[in-house]
Amino acid sequence: MDNNNDKCNDKNDNFEIIYDTFQMKKSQDGRLQLPNKNLTNLKSDTLYHLGMSTDTHNFEQMFGDIKFVCMGGTKSRMFEFAKLAAHELNITEPQIVDLIGSPNRFSMYKVGPIISVSHGMGIPSLSILIHEILKLLHHAKCTNVTLFRIGTSGGIDVPAGTVVITEKAVDELLRPFYEQRIFGKIVRRLVAFNQNLIKELKRIAQSQNNQGFQTITGTTMCANDFYESQLRIDGAICNHTMDDKFERLNYLKKAGVVNIEMESLVFGSMCHYVNVDAAIICVTLVKRTDGDQVRVDKQDYHEMQQRPQRLVMDFIKQRLAINHNNSNHHSNDNK
Repeated sequence: MDNNNDKCNDKNDNFEIIYDTFQMKKSQDGRLQLPNKNLTNLKSDTLYHLGMSTDTHNFEQMFGDIKFVCMGGTKSRMFEFAKLAAHELNITEPQIVDLIGSPNRFSMYKVGPIISVSHGMGIPSLSILIHEILKLLHHAKCTNVTLFRIGTSGGIDVPAGTVVITEKAVDELLRPFYEQRIFGKIVRRLVAFNQNLIKELKRIAQSQNNQGFQTITGTTMCANDFYESQLRIDGAICNHTMDDKFERLNYLKKAGVVNIEMESLVFGSMCHYVNVDAAIICVTLVKRTDGDQVRVDKQDYHEMQQRPQRLVMDFIKQRLAINHNNSNHHSNDNK
């Protein structure tokens, strides 16, 4: 590698770093509150990438019953999850309709108390989506909502097809925070997940009696791209050797990293910031110590990506059953 430092150095490379440790307090009624006072000054709020506005849509009427938001990378995956949700909850819809209008960046479906929405690939795309989803939930006055990211990833030293529940998310330098450049400053925000929710998901996974694959918990590394940041040596540009790759993969393994993806930092950071329960469940498509390229046939890929979906669906059914039982209990108490 030609290290021409003069061309890459910046004399102004001395920026203020802000460690933003804020977390919104939960409201007593469970409503999602947002830490942005500027929203109260808006006459109307346009969620541009969802094709919706408080002027043209009644968010409370449309989405006030939402308890779960499930997001994943592709439109087709989230359409399949919407169909699975309708089947599992015995919801007979004449047609599952994409609710997003122009500019058609994402797809979003509503099935009973569930939103199933695509977030695209990587931190920038998911960041846009989750900002507007959180505002949607806020305008709809939703209460006690749980968010999930269900997707795919690369496994460090676990077989392809393994389901990973993220306990902790770190960047490529193994730092547990999400870093942004805001108003000329570097802002670092904590990434954290509700460990009780993770334990509940793990318990449900153990009860599923899955054949042929494991569900594990561990640390997820969030990368900024698919190739170099994920230690691949098969991209268009690469300045590292096979030995370099295995040395770093082994280092990550010893640090507790079990899988790599591209969205966990912003998802975990924003959900923690607004204090909403959230979890990430991803299936691994490749064992990175065996190779860089994903070679999964269409049938196996379809089955693998259903594994996190089934876990989330079992969680939702149990939560809805608990809520139903609690409602019946309160009704009986009032008689």
